[in-house]
Amino acid sequence: MAIEIRKPLRKYLPYLLKGKDENLNEADTVQRVVKVFEDVLGYDPMSEITRERLVKEKYADIAIKVDGTIRFFVEVKAAGRKLRDRDVEQAERYAAESNVAWVLLTNGVAWNLYHLTFDEGIDYERVFTIDLSTDPFETAAERLALLHRQSVRHGDHEKFWEHEGALRPESIGRALFTYEVMRFIRREIRRREGVLIDEEDLASAIHAMLSPEARESIGPVKLRRKRSAGTTKPKVGSSPTAGQTPTTAPGEAGESRGDGES
Repeated sequence: MAIEIRKPLRKYLPYLLKGKDENLNEADTVQRVVKVFEDVLGYDPMSEITRERLVKEKYADIAIKVDGTIRFFVEVKAAGRKLRDRDVEQAERYAAESNVAWVLLTNGVAWNLYHLTFDEGIDYERVFTIDLSTDPFETAAERLALLHRQSVRHGDHEKFWEHEGALRPESIGRALFTYEVMRFIRREIRRREGVLIDEEDLASAIHAMLSPEARESIGPVKLRRKRSAGTTKPKVGSSPTAGQTPTTAPGEAGESRGDGES
């Protein structure tokens, strides 16, 4: 269950919006953001809202700790400045040095949370973005509550990231564009329309129905086959051993369909 922060957030909202209107400088914006972490998001200002000397004698704007461990860094910009994804790159050094996978970018009104990976270099993806001046208040409060001390302690922000990741076009595309799924859909089309469609043609048609952004995320259509449990992939160039029957790829002579199609 999401932590309830609407009442304290409403208290600070006018001050945050006023800071944007007055184009409050970065130092004063940091002070207001710290108050939000203290009074809205439940962190102890004496031990959990800190500034850490980490890289080349430079400081992160804010490091948020829970149970003595840094959970994420906060990069704060002036209240009137429009946030850009590349602004998070400044905090990447601190995150990479501490092996911390989360960075929050904010100007007090807009709040962007990023997840970082360090496999080959540093990559980041935006997990959510909210704008307290334009987004519905209930939605903004629900997202911001993911950064509450108790939420972070229980990993709610990580669960949200995993859930949203499962719903991204590339994730759905991996589940959708398989021969098993295409055969299921084409059976239904044949039942309704009396026409048997090739799996590749069906996949291309479904891909064309998607938005340009979704198609770009998924990439070119490439149907995959699910390997049956307990089977092993034959070595290249190997021949069937005694008692085994050579397998035939779908579409080749001798294919046996289990769906009643011909």
